Formats: sequence, C-alpha cells, structure tokens
Amino acid sequence: MKNKEWLLIVLCSATFLLASWQKLVPFSLLETWGFLTGAACVYLVVRENIWNFPIGIANNVFFFILFYQSHIFGDAGLQILYLILGLQGWYEWLYGGKNRTTLPIRRAPLHVLGLCVASIIVGTYALMQLLHSAKGAAPLLDSLTTSISLGAQVLLNYKFIENWWFWIVADIFYIYLYYSRGLTLTAVLYTGFIGLCILGLAQWNRGLNECNSVKIA
Repeated sequence: MKNKEWLLIVLCSATFLLASWQKLVPFSLLETWGFLTGAACVYLVVRENIWNFPIGIANNVFFFILFYQSHIFGDAGLQILYLILGLQGWYEWLYGGKNRTTLPIRRAPLHVLGLCVASIIVGTYALMQLLHSAKGAAPLLDSLTTSISLGAQVLLNYKFIENWWFWIVADIFYIYLYYSRGLTLTAVLYTGFIGLCILGLAQWNRGLNECNSVKIA
C-alpha cells in the first residue's frame, strides 16, 4: 500500500472519531470505533495487506462489546472466534505458502466448498437452538450470518478467492439484522462492505490470473 492510502485512512478516522466524540453524529464512540476498524480491515484485505489482521482483531474487541450490549449474542460470540481465526490467518498469510513462504491467492477445491456449505447448514441449526434458549434478539438471522461469516473467514485465512462470495451473502443479511436492531451506522458499514467485497473479488481475480500467467510462462 502507498503512504497516501495510509494517510487517508488516518485522516478519515480522526475526523470521524472527533465528530462522534463531539456528538456531531448520532452514533456512539464504540460503534464509531467498530465502523472505522471494520472498514480499514476490509480495505486492507482487498489490498492483500497483512495489517488487516491486527486491525481486524481490534475490530473484534469493539464489536464484541457493541453486540453484547445489543443482545446479538451470536455475533458477540463470533467476535471471539474471529479473534482466534485472525491469529491463525495472520500466520497462514505469512508462512502458509510453499516452503513457509507467503501464501498466494488460489481457488478452493470443490470438496472444500462443499464442506464449507455443509458446515454452515449444520452450524446455523445448532446455533439457532442455542440462541433461542439464550433469548437472543434474532436467532435465525443471527445464527445464519454467524455461520456464513465463519465459513468466509476460514476461506479468507487460506486465501481462497471464493471467500468474497460468502462475505457478500453474509453482508446482505447483516444489513437487515443491524438496521432492525437500531445499529444504523453498522448497517451502513456492511452496505459499504458489499462494495469492498466486489472490489476485492475483482482485484484478487486479477492477482490470481497474473499468478497463473507467470506459472504458464
């Protein structure tokens, strides 16, 4: 990433935080921190930058508190799993390639995608039963988005390009879930995530094609 991109991220974040702190926008400081770290994390993933992982871990902490306060227990618990997966993904991106080199972008085998879909179905059903017992705010949507997101994160950790499609589906459901719970800024964030996912899919696809061209040559 270029220095001017980092500068833009810092300036936008500082401006938004100041506006939230001065009550110039109708969002809590906690939700603002979640918004900023989440947006920065996804943008860094699009740019295939390793710093997405530490910033993503910070995002997990902010969103855990936010979602727990909003009684969205599935997504609150998901942040703990995200943190663990973030540490694992950080390692994989650095040393998961051939001979412990950086991991390249690649396509997921069909059996991996099949296992991922099956895990989402089973996970959604099991988690929904748990959230019903815990009197969660939206058991079905909370369970579905949690399961899809976990599948997407695992695919992302191994740099499978298909992770973007899973994130897009999850984000569509997230927009409705967060808006219905009054988390307007977070709903807006996930609307932006869809655009970033489309951008990430296009950019990763170009990177994959370039990599394949080099191998053929």
